[in-house]
Parts: sequence; structure tokens; C-alpha cells
Amino acid sequence: MLKDNKILVGKSKDKELAILLDKANRHGIITGASGSGKTISLKVMAESFSDAVVPVFFADVKGDLGGCAVAGEDNDNLRERIEKLNLEGFEYKDYPVRFWDIYGEKGHPIRAKISDVGSSILAMMLGLTEVQEGVLEIVFRVAADEGYELDDLKDLKSVLYYVGNHAKEYTTKYGNITSQSVGVIQRCLLTLEKQGGDKFFGKPALDINDFIQSSSDGRGIINILNAVELFQNPDLYASFLLWLLTELFNDMPEVGDLEKPKLVFFFDEAHLLFNGMPSYRLKQITQVVKLIRSRGIGLYFVSQSPSDIPNEISSQLGNRIQHALRAYTPAEQRNVKAAADSLRTNPEFNTSDAILALGTGEALVSFQNEKGEPEIVEKATILPPQSKIGTLDEMSQNKIINASPLCGKYDEAVEDESAYEIINLKIEEEEKAKADAAKAKEDEKLAKEVAKKEAAEQRAKEKEEREAEKAKKNSPGYRLRKKIVNSTENKLINKGLNAILKKLFK
Repeated sequence: MLKDNKILVGKSKDKELAILLDKANRHGIITGASGSGKTISLKVMAESFSDAVVPVFFADVKGDLGGCAVAGEDNDNLRERIEKLNLEGFEYKDYPVRFWDIYGEKGHPIRAKISDVGSSILAMMLGLTEVQEGVLEIVFRVAADEGYELDDLKDLKSVLYYVGNHAKEYTTKYGNITSQSVGVIQRCLLTLEKQGGDKFFGKPALDINDFIQSSSDGRGIINILNAVELFQNPDLYASFLLWLLTELFNDMPEVGDLEKPKLVFFFDEAHLLFNGMPSYRLKQITQVVKLIRSRGIGLYFVSQSPSDIPNEISSQLGNRIQHALRAYTPAEQRNVKAAADSLRTNPEFNTSDAILALGTGEALVSFQNEKGEPEIVEKATILPPQSKIGTLDEMSQNKIINASPLCGKYDEAVEDESAYEIINLKIEEEEKAKADAAKAKEDEKLAKEVAKKEAAEQRAKEKEEREAEKAKKNSPGYRLRKKIVNSTENKLINKGLNAILKKLFK
């Protein structure tokens, strides 16, 4: 409930426990064992933010949060809780909901261009090593430098194939490109495609401002990502949410501290975000978490234990709701102690014991006060949601989707000329040039062979003529004729000399 411009979350014996709207962008965390009431806390907060005209985004991994779109139904349990908490003015009501789905089946499609997602987030989706991520970064840089638009997976695969085949040409300028890394990335892209990741990449790309809207009756839109299928691919799920986080950080302008957030973002199953995350990337995400509040964005992580969240992130979370934990093993006992240590001690009870004794719908709560300081932890009973608890039927959900002002904006994928078409044309030109060069080389080879053959034939002919001439000269008839000719020539010469001498000495 929204009360006195505060997000009323729960009540202790004599105190209302609420998040101050101007401290809501100091981030927060909701933790507890399965079935302890985390989802109810999330719903209560989302409804109140909506009433405060603050849009909300969260992923629905179980398919049971669509009930926000329908007014709650009275029953004995809810009535008993309302009376116990003495909730004056409580009413069941529906909330303005917008459904999203990266597969485009149970909500508006969410798409992003490959180039906008970037190599870092994509490397997380693919599960690449640091070396392989470096090769992927080179592929992105080549695409940017040479004007190859990376819209979807086929664009990336085309550029990857091209760069891999021209690795020697790019190595000097960009760095080493191994065929092994290229092969691994190609296989990972095929796996991502089988998981349905190809539906996420493309155009029209999501306008992040479509998350930050209010309804006609002046309430913040509750954006629900249908993640039932997406959650079956944890790497894709976690990478997608981190992409949304970085997209919000990069696109939203600096606004400083506001009277209330521009958007509140819930990360359900938050432990998946940080599983196996290398230290260099954790530093990047930590920096985003620290700075994004100045963009007017409040982040709330939902997980089973506070230890699921790295200390660097956890230290930035000022508003805390701790539901019950179980401690049957030494590891679980350590988790309980870690949860207790994350809360400001209340001298009236032992925090660890209180966490173990909490019932469903109860929690330990600590929010920031007016000075931005965490208040001492209090035992609280969480308010019931005002909307329906549970799933929304398919007909009602489709009706909401079709009535949305965004209906049709993202429905059809758009295919523009991009890297795939350019690279294919370039490859065709290169193959044609290779074929022409090969033909020219073959023609040159053939011409040389013909010339060589003709020269050999000429030499053979000349040799034959020489041998025939030689044989002719060596024949008896030829020698006899030659002798007669020579004798005749000598006689003529002598006769000529005698005539000359007679004239000289006459």
C-alpha cells in the first residue's frame, strides 16, 4: 500500500515499516527460502510503486505474477491478515500491466541489435573464456571499422566467418585471431540459436523508454517479463537482465537524487547473475550498481540468501527484507549468520534465531531512514497484495497484450541490409575474382603449354631438315655433282683470268 507517500511493506507490533520514496533508489534486497513469501513482498512493493506513479520491471520465472492485472479476491486468510494489521483503506484492485517476452509468444517481443548488446554481454550468453571474448571483441571492432551493421545472429556469424578466413590480414592491426577460438564461438552461437536466442537479436530494437510509462489513470506501468521458458536457459536469462541493466544505465540521463525513482527494477533469482562471473566483469557491474541510482533507477535483488550477492554489490543495498531461512547443514547455518550480519542489530532479539523462527509471510525488515541510514531490524508481517495472487488466464493476458498501445510496434521483425548481405556480396565478389584469376592462370598455363609444344615441333622440324640436308650432302650422287660443278667453276675462273691477263699484258 502507498501510505503518506511511503511504500508500506509490513507492520511490526507497534510500527509501520515503509520504504521512503526518495530512498527507494538506494536499492534493496529480498531474500528467503523457497515458499517463505519473497514473491508476495515483491508484489506488494510493485503495487505501491505503481500507485506512486513509479513504473516497475520484473521477470516472472514461475508464471504466477500476471495476477497483478486482476483485482484480488477476498478470502478468510487475507481477511484475517488485513484485520490483524489494521489496514485502513485497504482495497482489492487491479494494476496497469504490460507483458513482455523475448520469444514474442506471451508478451510484446523484446529485441536488441547485436551491436547494441556488445561483445561483453554476448560473451556471457555464450559462456566464453577471456581469450575467446577477446576474439569476439576483435570481430565487433572489425565490423564497426568496416561499416558492417550487426543486427542479428546471421550478421555476426557472417562477420565471424569472414574475419576467420582473413585472420592474417587482421592480426597485425587488431591482435591474434586463432581458428580454434573462432570455431568455439561459432559452436556457441549455434547453441544460443537453438535456445531461441536468435529471436532476441534483431530489429526493431527495444526503446528502453517504453518501460518508463504511466497508465491513463495516473499509475506506473508494471512491466512483467514472461521468463518461464527463458529461465530454462540460465545463462541467457542472467545475461539478458544484465543487458537491460547496462542499457538503462547507458541510456538514462543523470538526474541526481529525486523525490521518487523513475523506474524500479527487480532481479528475481539474482544468484544466476553472478554465478561464475569473472572479477573484471564484477567490477564493471558493481560500478553500474553504484552509479545507476543517479539515473533515478532503483534496483532490488531477489534471491534465497544474501550470500548469493557479492559483497561489493550487497554493500550498496540499503533496503532489506529477510524472510525465513532453513539451517540443517553447516553451510546453511553460515548463510543464516551471514544474513543476520547484514542487518542492523535489534537488542530486543537475536537476529539469527529470529530468521529461523519466521513463518510464511513474516520477515525481518530494515529500510533506510530520512538520513539514509539503515534502521535497526524489525520483525514484521508483510502486507497482503491488493491484486490477485496467482496466475492470469491466457485469454485475459492476450486481451491486455492486444489492448496495449505498444501492440504492433515490435511484433514483426524488420530485415534491413546489414553485415550478412554485405559480407555475402563481398564473398561472392572474392570468389568470382578467385575464379577469374584461376581461369586466367589456367589460360596462361595452357598458352604456355601450346607455345612450348609449337616450339618443340619447330625445333624437331628444323632438326629434321638439318639431318636431311646432311644426308643429302653425304650421298655419292651429291658429291659427284659437287665435284663436277667445282671442276666446271675452276675452268670458268681460269678462263676468265687468262682473258684478263691477256688484256693487261697485250
